[in-house]
Amino acid sequence: QVQLVESGGGLVPPGGSLNLSCKASGSIFSIYVMGWFRQAPGKQRELVAVITSGGGTNYKDSVKGRFTISRDNAKNTVYLQMSDLKPEDTAVYYCMYRDYTDYWGQGTQVTVSS
Repeated sequence: QVQLVESGGGLVPPGGSLNLSCKASGSIFSIYVMGWFRQAPGKQRELVAVITSGGGTNYKDSVKGRFTISRDNAKNTVYLQMSDLKPEDTAVYYCMYRDYTDYWGQGTQVTVSS
């Protein structure tokens, strides 16, 4: 039983920056993975970035060098720093928490448009 609260979505122009955060609460394990997925209209949900409890990270190739995932274990919070945003980054971004099962946030809209 984990609850995830996301914040930070919004409307930004191409080339702009946006920061997302996700706070986990409830039955938090000592070792867990957190990450971000996104889903655009008419498309499948896809991995954006994940980070392990030890700080190891993996990114979707198209966001490498532009997005940075980080976590604060003391706050049970994961962050996604996004820069040089492109229209194709437009999607609903979902926070994920994983221990022996997966939990999902409700999603936050990121729109990149002029």
